[in-house]
Amino acid sequence: MKLEDLSGLRFGYDAIGSTRYDETPPGYHRLEYRTRIGAGSEVFARAGQALLNWRMHRAAGLPMTATDTPPAIGTNTLGRLGAGVLIGRLRTLSPLGSLGLPVPCRVVWTVDEPDRIGFAYGTLEGHPAAGEESFVVSREPDGIYFTVLAYSRAATWYTRLGGPASRKAQHYTARRYAKALQHLATT
Repeated sequence: MKLEDLSGLRFGYDAIGSTRYDETPPGYHRLEYRTRIGAGSEVFARAGQALLNWRMHRAAGLPMTATDTPPAIGTNTLGRLGAGVLIGRLRTLSPLGSLGLPVPCRVVWTVDEPDRIGFAYGTLEGHPAAGEESFVVSREPDGIYFTVLAYSRAATWYTRLGGPASRKAQHYTARRYAKALQHLATT
């Protein structure tokens, strides 16, 4: 699968945009991971840039290509879920970075406000899961926070077989995103 192949793919779920309203459709598993990544305007600006330039994904070990930077509604993305995410010490520079399961997505909403910046993408046909995931950096009185909100369900036989292990992997990945973003925003 290549990035240019994604334009003709449909979403693998129906409740498009639900993460914007903090809604979880019936029959989906919910993930919400929120953590403080620092304080101050510089941290907010650097975190927003790292998020919107896809550096957070890459720093977390998920090789990512996209049709637009920064993301806009309709941007197609193609990541590769492989050893770079599953084994924390391997990075996208590894020869394994080009291997792995394709994870095609499309951006469904964005936010760019003085105290909130981020986006959400939904899974396309061929993704091992069906659902949506949002990434938002927010400035609050006590610091800068990063929130991952997702809902998903298995879309393939192997993710259905993985059951709880697949959900644990999603939680692990959310923590890796947060750790990568905090590093990018504070160093």
